[in-house]
Amino acid sequence: MRTLICGSIAYDTIMTFHDHFNNHILPEKINILNVAFLTPEMRREFGGCDGNIAYNLQMIGGSPLIMATVGDDYQPYAERMKKLGLVETHIKHVKDTFTAQAFITTDLADNQITSFHPGAMNFSHYNHITNAKNIKLGIVSPDGRNGMLQHAQEFYEAGIPFLFDPGQGLPMFSGAELHDFIRKANYVTVNDYESQLLQERTECTLQELAKLVKGLIVTKGAQGSIIFTNNKEIKIPCVKADKEIDPTGCGDAYRAGLLYGIANGMDWQTTGQLGSLMGALKISQRGGQNHNFSYEEISHRYFEFFGSHIT
Repeated sequence: MRTLICGSIAYDTIMTFHDHFNNHILPEKINILNVAFLTPEMRREFGGCDGNIAYNLQMIGGSPLIMATVGDDYQPYAERMKKLGLVETHIKHVKDTFTAQAFITTDLADNQITSFHPGAMNFSHYNHITNAKNIKLGIVSPDGRNGMLQHAQEFYEAGIPFLFDPGQGLPMFSGAELHDFIRKANYVTVNDYESQLLQERTECTLQELAKLVKGLIVTKGAQGSIIFTNNKEIKIPCVKADKEIDPTGCGDAYRAGLLYGIANGMDWQTTGQLGSLMGALKISQRGGQNHNFSYEEISHRYFEFFGSHIT
């Protein structure tokens, strides 16, 4: 049985500006902003929530099945998928579009200016949950608006438990729509900022929303995470990383840990701790898919930090 991951496949182009933005942006001229930044360093990473979660879930030993839409420039990513052994059956090519991509310029103070082109992601509703077979669990992660609404409904109608992960897509939805997502979902996960926005939009507290699902998970960066379940709050510590290089994709790595724990019937403490560990392993490498650990190495790190085995 597989875990169906619905979300974006994307390219991340990261450029480095060897100065500070505030030396080139004049506050009194912000209404006629016209600037150009020389970026001698550039790299292109494979990303997107769907790709990142699947990459991490397979690393732990899970069975991810990707459902996404891509554009005419997908070939380099396709070659990577084949190399990793990730199934492409439900990756749909939308002609005359680009694969979703982010263009990120970072200055010496780690400030960022980002432009995001959704491209083929806007057509994620072309995919249907019913086309995937032998699914045990699913996740609706950031994707095209129509696709997220449709996939949540289809998971619900098919009786397949799923994790709702609105991420950066959360602002696209009204309070009523978010309520509807949560009522259909079995699990919800957001970061600290998103949890505040979720409460504002729905006019409900986290404790109230948690009563609608089996588990509501809030990640809080260096402060760890909290799992709300059965009228309890389970605090999960942040795992100290060997090196803190790049947080890009850490949330996706955490979610892979959640999916693995849920799919394998683990208790919430173990599931959250595995998610925390996966985020720490990712942060030591740039990009969302450049860290590489065997299941044995992950198990060893888990025991080293928590003093117990992954069970």
